[in-house]
Amino acid sequence: MSAAEQNVDLAAYMSGSIRNIMATAYRNVLTNPREAKFAWRMQRLFTRSESRRKAVLKEEGIDVPPFLISSIATTCNLHCKGCYARSNGIAADDGAPAKETLSPRQWKDIFTEAASLGINFSLLAGGEPLTRRDILEAVSEVKDMIFPVFTNGTLIGVRYMEFFREHLNMIPVISIEGTAMGTDARRGQGVFQRAVKSMEMLKGEDLFFGASITVTTENYLQVTSREFIDTLRGYGCKIVFYVEYVPTEAGTENLAFGDAHVAEMERLMEERRSEYADIIFLSFPGDEKELGGCLASGRGFFHIGPDGAAEPCPFSPFSDGKVTEIGIRGALRSPLFRALRNAHALGWEHSGGCTLFEHREEVEKLAKAGASA
Repeated sequence: MSAAEQNVDLAAYMSGSIRNIMATAYRNVLTNPREAKFAWRMQRLFTRSESRRKAVLKEEGIDVPPFLISSIATTCNLHCKGCYARSNGIAADDGAPAKETLSPRQWKDIFTEAASLGINFSLLAGGEPLTRRDILEAVSEVKDMIFPVFTNGTLIGVRYMEFFREHLNMIPVISIEGTAMGTDARRGQGVFQRAVKSMEMLKGEDLFFGASITVTTENYLQVTSREFIDTLRGYGCKIVFYVEYVPTEAGTENLAFGDAHVAEMERLMEERRSEYADIIFLSFPGDEKELGGCLASGRGFFHIGPDGAAEPCPFSPFSDGKVTEIGIRGALRSPLFRALRNAHALGWEHSGGCTLFEHREEVEKLAKAGASA
């Protein structure tokens, strides 16, 4: 199959997946008139967004991905073990220099351009996004996009409940590690109960929200079990993100997935999707081989750092340009992204998990070459 044919198949797959997600979301909120009206509007909007992406490809030759991942905060109120944001300098330890952070207006402008190109979602990460209320308020005004907000859940109180009620395009996604023991061991004593309390508050308001779970070789069977998912359903979760662990700390390589774990995780996801029609299951990076390779660098998404750097993905923090200077269009045309979308680069052999993290030295060289071009 040619590269062009692969891109068409991938675009069709991604667009179909978004339609399925929104259809499931709509079914899940039919008992809440406000949420149902919003989901219905988003279904119609995303159909138009798909047409926009096709038009940009036809008219400008730019293959626009349907979503972004954006790290908007460099601060966090927790110090989780193995935190990738701290290891790569997004979130700074106390007293350490942090990356430059864009202004609320700059973030709003970035997402306004993204929406105009047909990008449907941007996952908001950090640091802890809820420490940047000013940025969240600004980007919430971009009504043609949905923003899953990945949060540890400890800062959700009355004011944030009002915010999420008012801005339904801002969807809280609360990060836990499975059980209370696992969550507190990584995130700190009492964090699990605070996260559960936030879920209970969101459920009480009948708001659409989800959970994010870092999966490792040690916990993936437990956190994908029917018993655990039933617990999440009881909390009120409507969407569950599974994010494969990336070994940023020496001595934790055994926690990262290999090919066998990736295959088993995909099998489990297929089972759970067929069993739980009322929950959306998403995994990252998921089964890359089925989709023709890594989805980063604009094939399916790319990452925007807190300083506006256009990076292949959160686990590959290398860049040859900033979206504040070259825009979304320029990022998708960048030498680095073009090189990584090359079939050979995307076919790098890897043992499971994040391809670009395993080939970070090669990616860094490509970024330096692109920046000097």
